Amino acid sequence: MRPGPYERHRELLHHAVQAVAAGERCAPFTETTWRGAADAGMRSTRTAAKVFGSLLGRAFDLDQPGELGRVATETSPYGTAMAIGYPRCDPAVLLAAAGRATAGWRVAGLHHRTGLVLEVLRRLNTRSHELALAVHHTTGQPLPVAFRAAGPRAQDRALEAVAQAFAESERVPAGLRREETRRRGQPLPVCGTSTLVPRGVSLLIGCPDYPLWNGYPGLFTSLVTGNPVVVAPHPRSVLPLAITVRIAREVLAEAGQDPDVVTLAVAEPGERLHQRLATDPAVRIVDFTGSGRFADWLRQHACQAAVFATRTGLNTVIVDSTDDYRGLLGGLALALCRCSGTARTTPQNILVPASGFDTDEGAKSLREFGADLAEAVDRLLAHPARVARLVGALPGDEVRAALEEAGRYGSVVHASQPLSLPGRPVVDVRSPLVVRLGARHERVYTREWPGPVAFLVGTESTAHSLDLFRRTVGRHGALFAAVHSTDPLVLAAVETAALDAGVHLVENVADDLPADPSSAIADLPGAGAHFVTGRFRVLRSRHASASAPAARESADALLDV
Repeated sequence: MRPGPYERHRELLHHAVQAVAAGERCAPFTETTWRGAADAGMRSTRTAAKVFGSLLGRAFDLDQPGELGRVATETSPYGTAMAIGYPRCDPAVLLAAAGRATAGWRVAGLHHRTGLVLEVLRRLNTRSHELALAVHHTTGQPLPVAFRAAGPRAQDRALEAVAQAFAESERVPAGLRREETRRRGQPLPVCGTSTLVPRGVSLLIGCPDYPLWNGYPGLFTSLVTGNPVVVAPHPRSVLPLAITVRIAREVLAEAGQDPDVVTLAVAEPGERLHQRLATDPAVRIVDFTGSGRFADWLRQHACQAAVFATRTGLNTVIVDSTDDYRGLLGGLALALCRCSGTARTTPQNILVPASGFDTDEGAKSLREFGADLAEAVDRLLAHPARVARLVGALPGDEVRAALEEAGRYGSVVHASQPLSLPGRPVVDVRSPLVVRLGARHERVYTREWPGPVAFLVGTESTAHSLDLFRRTVGRHGALFAAVHSTDPLVLAAVETAALDAGVHLVENVADDLPADPSSAIADLPGAGAHFVTGRFRVLRSRHASASAPAARESADALLDV
């Protein structure tokens, strides 16, 4: 007899649960490079390219209910004609279908659900190169970066979320047994059960730049805890999540489950589909990573749902002093250039005392620092092959408009210039724009600017930088921050401010902010257990297990009240 999905993946799951409990990195999926040999059943790059090409210019069939027609919303920044027609379904019909699938998915039980989810992950792993091509052509990320954001590392991140969801769900005791003292002092044994009840339909609102990296934790956590998921991608990057939904529906159908446990919701941008779905009473969970403005809108308007919203916000670097000036410059240049400024860790605001700061090369003024940073950026981007691996194509007109507008607000330290990409002369690739501002221009640098836009903000002192950091990040959010200082007191103060603001901190790391934070849970809202436990309730049923005389006495006592 063929083992079920849970039995097939039991060892993988238990290793992942142990790693999460120990605080260790969970990375069992194949770690390979884009050009590496296929392994563990992973399709080769050539096969993946053929499969990807077969999707272009065709209808993407999912056999979903409520289909009204087709919609194609993607344009590749690399010039490839996408023209993929996704099913445009009636949102009310999709939500109703997900609601009908809820009972069966709950009854399937934790172990069977987890086994099916792990089977989805296994199949996604075999399609890693195809998923990377989908991310590359919809977001503009360079292929090596797209492979990291869509391939094994993203799957390891998803597995970490699955492991934590499984562990938190198993923590709920199945049975209850206790004694309660009644009015006449007689103990009454009470038995009962605890049942994990999913919240209901979950909505995943896709991120335009990292649709899988940011989407997988919420998607797989909801599924393990028994909630069906409606996946609503960003119109600019539908394909990566559409492939994920197709694989999930195939696995569900093969196992005899209702495939409408996972559905895809796509519409033209002007239809405001995300807002409509997020505020529908049937939606009980919302996952989103993106702009602070929309995150705030969700928290204000999706009142019927548990909202897990991660604000990209104002990633900030505080410069106080350094004993590795060249390393600081090189790291900042790399962070500013990576992925055309769309990386989750790209700094937007660099806070530096206007009077300058101490380095191992002597005191550096703000102007000198700006000039040296511009030179470091140009030196990094001097080689076209490096540009191809590092920068990527601009994903849309919004970024071009931001580059033009931001340069008007201050002194341009480094102008954004077109870069050449080998073999692709028509692709729009730009170097980062760095603008020097005074601290008084808070209305400018507290906006979330898309693309490679950064501000060198001159402050009155490091203490002033710290105050700005605490206030701006506390109000507008951020994913990461960094500090460079040789003073332990400054480092301690920034650590405290980062805790107050709720942002991850990197101290004196010269080779830039971490490019791939690997934890699925730690960099998400409601970090840790609440990211899981907020997706279900525990309902208890109790009954007396006393002998008949004791039960009658208890009943008589109640009547005497």
